Amino acid sequence: MIIKKTRDEIDRMARAGAVVARAHEALIEALRPGMTTLDLDRIAEQVIRREGAVPSFKGYRGFPATLCTSKNHEIVHGIPSAEVVLDEGDVVSIDCGAIVEGFHGDSATTLVVGGIEAADPAVQRLVRETRNALWRGIEQVQAGHRLGDVGSAIEAVAIEHGFGVVREYVGHGIGRALHEDPSVPNYGRAGKGLKLTKGWVIAIEPMFNLGTEQTRTLDDAWTVVTADGQVSAHWEHTIALTPDGPWVLTARSDEPARPLEVTATAW
Repeated sequence: MIIKKTRDEIDRMARAGAVVARAHEALIEALRPGMTTLDLDRIAEQVIRREGAVPSFKGYRGFPATLCTSKNHEIVHGIPSAEVVLDEGDVVSIDCGAIVEGFHGDSATTLVVGGIEAADPAVQRLVRETRNALWRGIEQVQAGHRLGDVGSAIEAVAIEHGFGVVREYVGHGIGRALHEDPSVPNYGRAGKGLKLTKGWVIAIEPMFNLGTEQTRTLDDAWTVVTADGQVSAHWEHTIALTPDGPWVLTARSDEPARPLEVTATAW
């Protein structure tokens, strides 16, 4: 069942999203070669709790940390650890969630340690185009469009660049629960699927691999990696469908919260 949100509920979700955005900004500022993924986790938890929020992931289905930190060939759900040291040129995908007034915000970013130029050109392209695919999907979050329009727009970017599109892990509805209906695949056919309507709040999260789309899960039962050992990238935002079009609730200060110019209508 898809749970539509009222304007007041979306406003509360925007506050949760703003906390997540600030946590990501702190992580981007702090990231340096020699840090561990546990260092990143501690920074994020400090920011979230300082804001009076609660980490979404910590304890969720037994997950032990505030962040999911996935390095290089790890796709998603990597567990922060003092043993995982980040060297210059490493790729790290950071997924973060926070709860404010009972509502979740959820966002992921993929960074290159030492800056994007520290990676080889193929990895730079993967990171940039996965982010581009996220925004192409967000642009489709308009009343009357369909979920297939979102997935098709995302998949088209991967096809253009020859990336593998992860299919086992997709976007989702979000609200009082971290994961709600509907599922939001990163692939599909334009014009197909459920019709988007105002009040929906969804998390769109493309995961592209430099090689095959195939995945496997490590023995920790959480960390998902590429089957061929090649690098993966993961970007995510929480988006509300409002009368003004998509509102990116987790947008950072360097990103557009309202990516489309449309005429406002009443709720």
